[in-house]
Amino acid sequence: MALSLHAVAPQKGLAWVRQAFVVFFRRPLAFTVLFALFLFGGTLVAGLVPMVGRVLALMAVPLLSLGFMIATRAALQDKPVHPGQLFEALRGDGARRRSLIVLCVVYGVLTLLIMTIWGWVDGGRFDRWQELMSSRDAKPEEIDALLSDDRLLGGIVVFLGLGSLLSIPFWHAPALVYWGGQGAAQALFSSTLALWRTRGAFLVYMVAWSAVVMLFGLLAATIFGLLGLRTMIPVAALPAGLMFSTAFYVSLYFVFVDTFGTPD
Repeated sequence: MALSLHAVAPQKGLAWVRQAFVVFFRRPLAFTVLFALFLFGGTLVAGLVPMVGRVLALMAVPLLSLGFMIATRAALQDKPVHPGQLFEALRGDGARRRSLIVLCVVYGVLTLLIMTIWGWVDGGRFDRWQELMSSRDAKPEEIDALLSDDRLLGGIVVFLGLGSLLSIPFWHAPALVYWGGQGAAQALFSSTLALWRTRGAFLVYMVAWSAVVMLFGLLAATIFGLLGLRTMIPVAALPAGLMFSTAFYVSLYFVFVDTFGTPD
């Protein structure tokens, strides 16, 4: 495809979220299965081969984003959505396949480095917080003490900050390799430039996603609170989180198309 970096109006950020849900609800089961299979496969690999498997699971994330873009394009063309689309890009020509593999390796290594830095700053406090939240015997004072620990907050800030920086060059990079024929380095540069040029729309896009999640949380807390069923909130949060995560990956195709044009 002929690449052309387009000007994108800020209000497009809202359109990307709306379009994502429209297409998601055309194939809700197929898209959810696609995402769930990726999560299951990553968890399985990470569990079977602890260190290497964890790295492999992280390396596969760029393929997940590209696979969802391919699946979304198929849904728009009234074609089936299936798990094979997660790896469809690797069946392309050798040069593009090598560039995608390079992106995957770099992404996996850098993500592991970020997680290591997070662990140094955090000192295991986030893991301890997760243990306490899942334990029925957790003492409220221990949870409060952990939440007031500066190292817990510092670790989260470091992880989110470095993770956000990493996502910028990788946001469009897999699609630029697959549909644009760019090399790995060029794709990372083009993605960074594109996000800078469309920063207004991206800000609206991120705020919109945050608002969707917060609105759901508020509605769930209100409804279950009125019914006296507050313990059901975590139960409802699990399928909702799966739906929102899946719809988010569906939205990536619309972000790419409005930024660079529709793939041939």
